Amino acid sequence: MKADDIVRLVSVSSPTLSPDGGTAVVATAHPDLDADTYVGQLWSVDVKGSTSPRRITRGFRDAAPQFSPDGSAIAFLRAEPGKPAQLYVMATTGGEPIRVTDRKLGVSEFAWSPDGSTFAFVSREPEHGRYGTVEGVEPGAEPPRRITTYRYSANGVGWMRDRRTQVFIVPVPDLSAEPVVQPVASSEGPVESRAWVAEPRALTSDDAEHGAIAFTADGRHVAVVSDGHPGADDDLRSILTLVPVDDGEPRSVVGPDANLSMGESAGAVVVAEDGAVYFVAQDMGESGRDFVARNSGLYLVESAGERPRRLTDDETVDLTGSDVVLSPHGALVRNTERGRVTLLAVGRDGAVTTLVRDREVTGAASAGQTVAFTFQSDSTFGDLAVVDVARLGDEPTENDAVRVLTDFSSEVRASGIRTPIEFETTGRDGYPVHGWVVLPEGEGPHPVLLNIHGGPYAQYSVHLFDESQVYADAGYAVVYCNPRGSAGYGQKHGRAIKGRMGTVDLNDVLDFLDAAVAAHPELDGDRVGILGGSYGGYLTAWTIAHDHRFAGAIVERGYLDPQFFFGTSDIGSFFGEEYNGADPELVAAQSPQAHVGAVRTPTLVMHSENDLRCPLSQAERYFASLKRSGVETELVIFPGEDHELSRSGRPRHRVQRFGIILDWWARHLPSGRNSVTATE
Repeated sequence: MKADDIVRLVSVSSPTLSPDGGTAVVATAHPDLDADTYVGQLWSVDVKGSTSPRRITRGFRDAAPQFSPDGSAIAFLRAEPGKPAQLYVMATTGGEPIRVTDRKLGVSEFAWSPDGSTFAFVSREPEHGRYGTVEGVEPGAEPPRRITTYRYSANGVGWMRDRRTQVFIVPVPDLSAEPVVQPVASSEGPVESRAWVAEPRALTSDDAEHGAIAFTADGRHVAVVSDGHPGADDDLRSILTLVPVDDGEPRSVVGPDANLSMGESAGAVVVAEDGAVYFVAQDMGESGRDFVARNSGLYLVESAGERPRRLTDDETVDLTGSDVVLSPHGALVRNTERGRVTLLAVGRDGAVTTLVRDREVTGAASAGQTVAFTFQSDSTFGDLAVVDVARLGDEPTENDAVRVLTDFSSEVRASGIRTPIEFETTGRDGYPVHGWVVLPEGEGPHPVLLNIHGGPYAQYSVHLFDESQVYADAGYAVVYCNPRGSAGYGQKHGRAIKGRMGTVDLNDVLDFLDAAVAAHPELDGDRVGILGGSYGGYLTAWTIAHDHRFAGAIVERGYLDPQFFFGTSDIGSFFGEEYNGADPELVAAQSPQAHVGAVRTPTLVMHSENDLRCPLSQAERYFASLKRSGVETELVIFPGEDHELSRSGRPRHRVQRFGIILDWWARHLPSGRNSVTATE
């Protein structure tokens, strides 16, 4: 796989199922280099597998499909070029989609009411005079912002306290009626006509972020997760409230005293027919901000006034990023586990059944007896499958129970991919370290790249990984693992670096590298480079200050200076203190910036201009310090990008990023397929 082949990486949304379970609909998306953005549409899939997937929309970027409760319609989010996503709905029998919203800042999430007559949706509500609400007032002419809180911006969003996410409701349009057309004044020319869009009604208006909406079974309330409680600026607690659709007062389901941080994304909360509320949350401890390696769990509130009851084990089950889907088999949730994301069914008694094991499940749906799920694996970036729960038994029978319905990654496989080799070793202190090795073509010995993931409470996994594939195509063996601090191996594993970053995690990545070289003669242990992003940038910078074996290093979007992270990062008010502590000497003992004088390795520093997670100043200070010390270094800054460049940045920037990386290795760690001579 070459850098340009990212256009063949088709991601697949969570599925939605028709009420009878016979039809699934998913949204796909892929990078488009000509448009320099991501495009995608909706696909209908016959769950019985008798027909091929069928594209059912032709939008620029259509996403997040949901069948109506009676199955007669599908709602989804559609973004047009240069515009935010709006809510649309279309009949399942076909026809043109109808736009439901015309929000200045778009729609991020929606839910059908149980009777199918109403949508609830989440949208940012801009302050008057900002974000184009007044014609002719450009961003630079807006009034000054007066800030009194720690958290006032977010990576990928920007300023947020003057455009809070709020919850709205709007009627579902009659899909069989003639559209109502109204004249709309245009600042660019004559009056134009446009299909009428109903005015939504706000259900929330408080100074808070809202999300994870779900209707109650009677349709009279919407469950909403928010950070709207006293002291929210100093902790990470969430609250869960039932907001009435019509008259009445909001009712608290989970208050701040529960010390929980709840997922605010679509599907993280569901309400059962009997009113029981399921949700995914992390226990933040008594301080309300002890987030380090806290496994998210499934919680249940069965009746009003009851304290939330955790249904999943806090040490071994981590549902971070999972939604909740109710099914006859229990609540379906996704568990981060040892480089996989498994699909679990959890009963009200806490009994857990594993439905899908050896994949990375990205979404699920249930209707009737059908359980559909989307997934990634070492041979696909995204596909749809169903699991026959009745056929599940011991692990070897899973393949008999799972039936894959799509093949959206056939083109990227045809471009040439290398299958990762799973590998585990025992480190110097007897601790197991688990990861993968990707070998390029040929006998070797090949130069080696040690790649380190971000987070740190994240994981490398089994899915088709563009980074490894592009480097392997260029002639490099790629070694990557999940050291202590990573997710997927229990809270104790993740919390092992709390207050001591750069200790056992450093040992783990180096021990894994040494063991991989010893186990695979195709690897040249005398020619090794190291690279990583975010926390991976931290550990890369830390490693080259303590180990000088590497021919070169790439530090990308790094967490490099904990002292100056506070007050500059969107998470700076809590991240550094929780991971590194508050004592200045302890912080300095874990700081790459404080140890930059020990670096001798040629180092490329890469960063994005609009990164609010690890601000650009982190890279600038580190680069300047390397340069002042006489270390060969270069600073590359991507304009307009944020912390997510390598995953969801502009496609052209992503390709250019790979080009810069391979150019660096061609100069400092050449391979048979990537050298100054080979690339001339």
